[in-house]
Amino acid sequence: MDETVRTEPGTGQPASRAAAVGNDGVAQGDGGTAGRPLGVGIDVGGTGVKAAVVDLATGSLVSARVREKTPSPSTPEAVAETIARIIERIEASGHRTAGMPTGAGLPGVVKDGWLRTAANIDHAWMETRAEDVLERYLARPVLIINDADAAGLAELRYGAGVGQRGVVLMLTIGTGIGSALFVDGDLVPNTELGHLEFHGHDAETLVSGTARERRKLGWKAWAKEFDAYLDRLYRYFSPDLVILGGGVSKETRRYLHYLTPRGPLQVARLLNSAGIVGAALAAAEARGYRPPVSAGVREAVPAG
Repeated sequence: MDETVRTEPGTGQPASRAAAVGNDGVAQGDGGTAGRPLGVGIDVGGTGVKAAVVDLATGSLVSARVREKTPSPSTPEAVAETIARIIERIEASGHRTAGMPTGAGLPGVVKDGWLRTAANIDHAWMETRAEDVLERYLARPVLIINDADAAGLAELRYGAGVGQRGVVLMLTIGTGIGSALFVDGDLVPNTELGHLEFHGHDAETLVSGTARERRKLGWKAWAKEFDAYLDRLYRYFSPDLVILGGGVSKETRRYLHYLTPRGPLQVARLLNSAGIVGAALAAAEARGYRPPVSAGVREAVPAG
């Protein structure tokens, strides 16, 4: 893609037609979102790439959540092309995104714009600066963040963790197990607790959602093993609140009654939109934006 072309994806119009930018450096919406602080959130997973425009004041989605399959192989260039195509689809639906803070959650340890590990994604990501690749394809600044950290940030600011002090642990249970750890509202980045040793293996290879299916475990048998893993995390961190998110969070009626947590445990409220919302918020907070104290989504964010 030609780096010198600075048009709004999907419109062919100059980037100067971007949404207005407020004093806090965050793009303001037009039309039905006039005056609202908006951002673009991108969630890159092992099976799917999703993105949407996010209302940063409430954590709700103001565009449809657009999803495409993660390309195979999932190299930086292939994924960046997929993201650019998704942004074009969002803009074709009437949401201009140029000028909005843009964040991308990626499955791995994030350091200074690099992905230092690559879980469930091509290892070529560790050979190039991820932010540079995404910025080249999207023709805008892009902030990257660990995908579970993004989901945790969304839940802490808008969802199940709103107003919670002390130690909060968010687990995203799906293809793998991601984790986000907060102390008095501050993120401890890149904890990657899904890779803790558990019964001689990485925990996520035994008790992730995908592992349950691969091992052909019923919900009760899986919950018994997951409960033992959860107990270990309680021993290590003594969390004041644990939040369960990711794909498995939609199935809590099948297993939650089998768990014996040592403390408060809640189900994520933003469900599969948390990674999108948190990535957009992380990019906005890097510009100095802070959501209002009253922020909080009390119902699941619609998927669009």
